[in-house]
Amino acid sequence: MDSAEERRPEGSEKPVGAATATGSDFLQLDLDQAPPGGRTAWLTARILAAIADGTLPLGSRLPSSRVLAAELGVTRGLVTEAYRRLADAGQVQGGGRAGTRVVAAPLPPPTPTGGGGQPPPGTGGPFGPRAGGALVDALRAVPCRIDLSPGVPDLTAFPRTAWLQAERRVLAGLTAADFGYGNPQGAPALRAAVTGWLARNRGIRADPGEVVIVAGVAQALGLVAHVLHDRGVRRVAVEDPGSLGARQQLEYGRLETVPVPVDEGGLDTAALRASGARTVLLTPAHQFPTGVVLDGARRRDLLGWAAAGGLVVEDDYDAEHRYDRAPVPALRALLPEGVCYAGSVSKLLAPALRLGWLLVPPRLHDAVVAAKRYADLGNPVLAQLVLARLMDSGELERHLRFVRRRHRRRRDAMLRAIAAHLPAARVHGAAAGLHLVVTFDGADFEDTALAAAALALGVKAHPLSWHRIRPGAPGLVLGYAAGPPGELEEGIALVGRALSRLR
Repeated sequence: MDSAEERRPEGSEKPVGAATATGSDFLQLDLDQAPPGGRTAWLTARILAAIADGTLPLGSRLPSSRVLAAELGVTRGLVTEAYRRLADAGQVQGGGRAGTRVVAAPLPPPTPTGGGGQPPPGTGGPFGPRAGGALVDALRAVPCRIDLSPGVPDLTAFPRTAWLQAERRVLAGLTAADFGYGNPQGAPALRAAVTGWLARNRGIRADPGEVVIVAGVAQALGLVAHVLHDRGVRRVAVEDPGSLGARQQLEYGRLETVPVPVDEGGLDTAALRASGARTVLLTPAHQFPTGVVLDGARRRDLLGWAAAGGLVVEDDYDAEHRYDRAPVPALRALLPEGVCYAGSVSKLLAPALRLGWLLVPPRLHDAVVAAKRYADLGNPVLAQLVLARLMDSGELERHLRFVRRRHRRRRDAMLRAIAAHLPAARVHGAAAGLHLVVTFDGADFEDTALAAAALALGVKAHPLSWHRIRPGAPGLVLGYAAGPPGELEEGIALVGRALSRLR
């Protein structure tokens, strides 16, 4: 019901300083368009529409209630009530000196409609049916107030001072010739530093000549796919659920991906054998997205499968971020001849660095180096040398210890919030990593609809179905490393509100 102030009869007292005009420059509001007795609802709807279509983008400041009331010639209480309704809907926040600001992202435009002219649940905007990498790219481009996307570390913790100091020392020691074209395989200093890092932290013994420096795991998968396709490989098994991005890299490399189920023990190796695929991509130390570890029996079975001619592509996804369990050695440490191993600093320092490493069996090494050469002539040398210095000096280990403590506190905050606001959800993968998975067993909604409803409230998350090939329980993949505890708690509360609207 509209407020008592709105129902004040014509000619009654208006607020002090009220203007005689019935319109405002703000959104070109014309009070004459408001229905009698429905001015509060009309004003609320006009602002909601402007937020939804992007006219009022995230962060926009609304006029003060006093100013807008004066421009429209209505009571201040009417505007205050409209702002309150918007706040209750999660669209705006604030007041006082800071003003009232939009905190919800613009709603994506509707895509194909179902019967009755309404878009099917979860099919609009970034959650609609899209080809290739557009799914994640579209969501990444949408503004939001709280970002719970997985795969991002605490970027505020980037060691700027240590990086700058290392860069100055590196620059001081470079000759003019060092600014020329580098080795496509990677700077020798970084390849040597990587072998030390892997020996200390992942149990892998390697020679610097085996290491290929790449632009993150994404490029590593692309290079491997290119080389395998040239050698006649057409199919590769992948975990299901598993990383959408990794799957897309392989498919872009002209390989068919074959789903193999994942359960509490990790990849089902019996199903892998039954698939007939002779190459498999997996994340054995911390499976993405479920967080399970490939158990001992399946590790042994997988290594036997590889020793008999199979090839394992090991994405050592955020294996260094563990909190409640002991480290597990990389598969590459156990069978170098049967494993292509890829890692990076994207989850440890920042994705923007685009720095990673790839080790492949000797029979693939020269082809991979050639593919890297023709792809980009090698990574930028200066950043490689700075990272090498951070690794050699122990600074990277110190940074890892620091962010582990911070990420663990944030994980605990998210777990508390899930228990409070999503009590029916099952939580997976809490022992390690930078994200959690929540599933809703027996639910009758689509997780894309839940993700879209959360985005409408200003919260960004991945629907679990993005990372599935076969059907499964709806869920969300929720990153916790990039936000402070208070923001995580608020984000989960808003996800809970979005969930209640679907029921």
